[in-house]
Amino acid sequence: MTDRTTLALEDFLPYRLTRLTDAISRDFSQAYRARLGLTRPEWRTLATIGQFGTMTATEVGAHSSMHKTKVSRAVASLETRRWLVRTPDPQDRRVERLTLSKTGQKAYEDMVPVARSFETGLLERMTLEERAALLAGLAALERTTLTE
Repeated sequence: MTDRTTLALEDFLPYRLTRLTDAISRDFSQAYRARLGLTRPEWRTLATIGQFGTMTATEVGAHSSMHKTKVSRAVASLETRRWLVRTPDPQDRRVERLTLSKTGQKAYEDMVPVARSFETGLLERMTLEERAALLAGLAALERTTLTE
């Protein structure tokens, strides 16, 4: 039993969420690393641009919750692989529009079913009630915590 002056880390919600996120991300990263040889930031960048089409690096960072340095490195790596194309913005030459190349689009499309299957596998470990509670709880935390 703990008192009010002791924090049981294993019961502390932020710690539990971080541990769980790390474990799930590590498991999922095995799928995209084995298939495509991508790092986590590269995968997030590929997935974000694949979902939305043309974006700026700032938009990728905002949507994927990545620091601009990680986005910049991921963009450079994807460009080196020829999976991504940078195009100067006609209204503001300081801004570059990022788009997946045909090869990058194909890699993204190949990974979508892998990602969906991974998610399904996680959810199938729970009862319908547990899934509904988890998704509702996540939505509530996102609604009350995240600011855009």
